[in-house]
Amino acid sequence: MSDPINRMVIDISHHNSPVDFGQVQAAGIFGIIHKASEGTSFVDDQYLSRAREALNCGLLWGAYHFANSNSVQAQVDNFLKVVGVDDETLYALDWEDNGNSTMRLDQAREFVELLERKIGEGRTVLYSGNTAKEALGSKQDPFWGARRLWLCQYGSTPVCQASWDTYWLWQYSDGEKGPGPHGCPGVSGDCDTNSWPGTVDELRSQWAGMAAPKPHPKRPAVTVEIETIGDVAVTVLVNGVLHSSTS
Repeated sequence: MSDPINRMVIDISHHNSPVDFGQVQAAGIFGIIHKASEGTSFVDDQYLSRAREALNCGLLWGAYHFANSNSVQAQVDNFLKVVGVDDETLYALDWEDNGNSTMRLDQAREFVELLERKIGEGRTVLYSGNTAKEALGSKQDPFWGARRLWLCQYGSTPVCQASWDTYWLWQYSDGEKGPGPHGCPGVSGDCDTNSWPGTVDELRSQWAGMAAPKPHPKRPAVTVEIETIGDVAVTVLVNGVLHSSTS
């Protein structure tokens, strides 16, 4: 049975130019995930200016790093140099086939671990499709299962690797392959489109991957009783318990 498609998020890069975020928002899009960096040195020169434009339109904003097999620490440094650290951005690792420089499984884990030392544990979204499926095989890996999967699969029936019960976000089309709707008003060129399986409020609450703050324990009401015996002794009871006595 096909999964229903609810196009609410797009991912773009400098290859999509120009972009009109007002039209994007009017088309029913609520979140943008933009390429920020690639490898150890490449920086998307449209990232920062578009972040301001999208946020000014009230859109959710995310960043992805396109990985390769070079130094993992240098790639994390390159990514954070562009994106910085905050509580509102979605941080994603784009782990896909990259020819002779595809990131290995151990490198992908190292990237996430190093990144989350800066942004907080469990916040990274993993974008992957066949790359993760082939690297993990049939293994259920709790490390990956504890993180959100942004599944890339251009078909009507998305299937996750065994580490995930379901996807968090599903990239169902690259603008050509995959089911419709394709593309997005306000975006030039082929536009990756993503289906969100929940409500807008759920998307907003889960976007940055920040855990909801724990409520402070409710303190019981305090009852104070003061008893004066004559003019020389005062007994103070707090919630019925002797607190102090003066004379």
